[in-house]
Amino acid sequence: MTGGGPDEETRQRVFLARIIEPGDETGGRWVRERGVSEVASRLRDGGEPLPGVGEKRWEGLRARARVAEPDRDLEAAYEAGARFVVPGAAEWPGQLDDLGDARPLGLWVRGRPNLRMWALRSVAVVGARACTEYGAHMAATLGTGLAERGWVVVSGGAYGVDGAAHRGALGAGGATVAVLACGVDRPYPRGHTQLITRIAEQGLVIGELPPGDHPTPSRFVLRNRVIAALTRGTVVVEAAHRSGSLVTARAAQRLGRHTMGVPGPATSSLSGGVHELLRENATLVTDAAEVVELVGDMGELAPDRRGPVLPRDLLDPAARRVLAALPGNREAGVDEIARGAQTTQDDAIARLYELRSLGYLERHGDGWKLTRQAMISVRGGGSPC
Repeated sequence: MTGGGPDEETRQRVFLARIIEPGDETGGRWVRERGVSEVASRLRDGGEPLPGVGEKRWEGLRARARVAEPDRDLEAAYEAGARFVVPGAAEWPGQLDDLGDARPLGLWVRGRPNLRMWALRSVAVVGARACTEYGAHMAATLGTGLAERGWVVVSGGAYGVDGAAHRGALGAGGATVAVLACGVDRPYPRGHTQLITRIAEQGLVIGELPPGDHPTPSRFVLRNRVIAALTRGTVVVEAAHRSGSLVTARAAQRLGRHTMGVPGPATSSLSGGVHELLRENATLVTDAAEVVELVGDMGELAPDRRGPVLPRDLLDPAARRVLAALPGNREAGVDEIARGAQTTQDDAIARLYELRSLGYLERHGDGWKLTRQAMISVRGGGSPC
């Protein structure tokens, strides 16, 4: 290490990160109640187990402590271009403190940007690994749109939705963070080595596990709480009923973060979990603008959603009422039209001539009739279905 090396508390947290599994609330309570130094000393030197664990588990922790080498981990991180950020440091994202005793002991961070600053304006985009083309398209589109709006896209670096979201952000020249369930020097899955390397060069790759550590099913699940806590909100794009993405979304809900879902076909099992989430308390979103409207600052509003503007929409309201009073299949006299429009005959006559000049009406003697084009416009431009 350079620059004089880490302080003693950082070294002790690196030591504990090699021993205590991510999300272990018992270990987190020890650190909170007794301090890092005492917990590290008890694990290193032995003695009576700390509260909350039996002899068997205590001996397992002690076995890990006997082979933990914080200086070696710090050196391996340095060689990989990573640093260890601890709670209370200038770069530590304060929102992770919402995890309570499940808060990480520290985070290994690979990449140049400041994690705390990036996390302040970040959104998680997660979903199925075996996603459909629709899911990959939506994830990439969201990643691109969020990046273009100045938001950091956070995901897990996995195949499917995660990878598509990361690539969308990178393709837009934007910011993205991959939260791994293994050492940040050991890209996983292997097939995403090039992607994760690119994220480390253009964004950030972070994780709780020491350099060289491997992922396990439980570590993937526990990693998701970090994604949820780190960001302003979580968007789920395709997820089956037992998807790990739903774990992230529900963790976000518990933490008071925004939870969003992108709907899919009602017949798709890969959208079943998203639809279940939407039936609960999640918000339906279809693009980045709607995500930003929910998680962003006041005034960051999505554009109004409406159909195409038709020529009749540009008419004065009084003229629209007269136009609507014309029968669709026959001529009508001024008195009938005036009654239908709830106006006077003089006003109706003025509006009728105005509408004729615009091509909506034809005059037949004393009667008035809609032109063919006007009939399409008045009926809404299409089938009643």
